[in-house]
Amino acid sequence: MTTRPARSGRRGTETVSDMGVSPFKPGLVTAVFREVTPMHVSRSAALAAAVVTRTVITEIIGGARRAAEEEARKKLMPRDLVSAIDRNVELEVGDKWYEHSPTFHGLTGVRYDAQGVVVPRRRRSRSRRPSAVVGAHRFEAGVKQLLRSQGARAVPALVRDLDGIASVFMAGLARDATTVVREGGVKRFGAVSLVIPGEPASPPALPDDIHALSTRDGDSRTISRDDVLAAATMQLFGGNLRRQALTEARAATRNDTLAD
Repeated sequence: MTTRPARSGRRGTETVSDMGVSPFKPGLVTAVFREVTPMHVSRSAALAAAVVTRTVITEIIGGARRAAEEEARKKLMPRDLVSAIDRNVELEVGDKWYEHSPTFHGLTGVRYDAQGVVVPRRRRSRSRRPSAVVGAHRFEAGVKQLLRSQGARAVPALVRDLDGIASVFMAGLARDATTVVREGGVKRFGAVSLVIPGEPASPPALPDDIHALSTRDGDSRTISRDDVLAAATMQLFGGNLRRQALTEARAATRNDTLAD
């Protein structure tokens, strides 16, 4: 892929065609879903999950890149990832990865059990079985492709973090999509309000197209594109990122839904 110059500011919907097909291949997406659920995953569902994940990781990279630019650095480091998440709560996704990454060890705090005893941190498993958290690394190539598409370079530790966040986020989509199928629709929506100091907060309004995902019809043994989109509304708590992810996923799967 040809390296493109870095651009400042948020990535707009006009760059959807520039990104082309998601670097997270449908076969890898299906493998993650199979580890979470025995349900069949339609082609459009796998593509939608890949595109939603691409949108999320691209936005995280953009935030990290802007943090690095403030320090006149071209290579992204783990602290840039932390800065990106601190500045934009919408990017706080795949948080189960945080317990497995040294980048976040100083941020997650000390955990206590019901008796007030400190809960030790989980040690990484030496199992070679691929999973959404341990030893996955299957999204590493896609992460590097996204970095190149933004004209960014990153140290290996940051690539590993982005790979882990993508894996955990994808597994979350699989779990929530399975729940949507079993419950006949989405019963909860993620939402946050971004408040400007000194101004009153207003409750986030859910668009009609998101409300439309609250019920479903169809095969109770197959995860469809709309099930993945419904899962994305549960995983993504910020309106801007959620809206962008749903828009890009719908655009990318417009033809595939007809072929399912």
